[in-house]
Amino acid sequence: MTHGIGIERILVLAPHTDDGEFGCGGSIAKFIDEGKEVYYVAFSTAEKSLPQGWPKNILETEVKEATKRIGIPPANLIIYKYEVRKLNYIRQEILEELVKIKKDLKPDLVFLPSSNDLHQDHTTVSAEGIRAFKQISILGYELPWNNITFHTQVFIKLDESHVQKKIHAIQAYNSQNQKEYASEDFIRSWAKTRGTQIGAKYAETFEVTRWVID
Repeated sequence: MTHGIGIERILVLAPHTDDGEFGCGGSIAKFIDEGKEVYYVAFSTAEKSLPQGWPKNILETEVKEATKRIGIPPANLIIYKYEVRKLNYIRQEILEELVKIKKDLKPDLVFLPSSNDLHQDHTTVSAEGIRAFKQISILGYELPWNNITFHTQVFIKLDESHVQKKIHAIQAYNSQNQKEYASEDFIRSWAKTRGTQIGAKYAETFEVTRWVID
């Protein structure tokens, strides 16, 4: 799958810092190991949903560390500071930014939240991402705590090293480590579950929004 024809430049869209690592962190690590160019865009640093006692800019600091741990160069990280839970109010602005990113980066493959994701910010990034990149291959990533349904249409096999890099990246989010789904046990079990479905040790799974073959 990751050796698909013409896939050299990959773009990950994360409504909030950490969504990309949760949804496709293992695949990011695998792509980077294969020499692919990976870019990561975070739309909100979620200042208004932080636990008490944390600096307002902590998630900006944490996403820089997390993406560094997974192998994304700092120059390939784009951070917006839109207000959490209100991305749907600025849909057009987000679309226009995505169109600019498309022109600048010309990605071969885009990862974004599943169109079945319930979170309002995730829904917005998914919908506007599909509009902006409608002529490009798009895969929707899984966040089980936000999905009522999820179609396991594409699997990317992962090695132990990819899962470990995903865990290490997510551990950079100290402000979020109280969440059960941020635990190493959960992340590893999730990857094992998806791997079992295809006879592999570990995997991540995705919905196909569009797949373009040259």
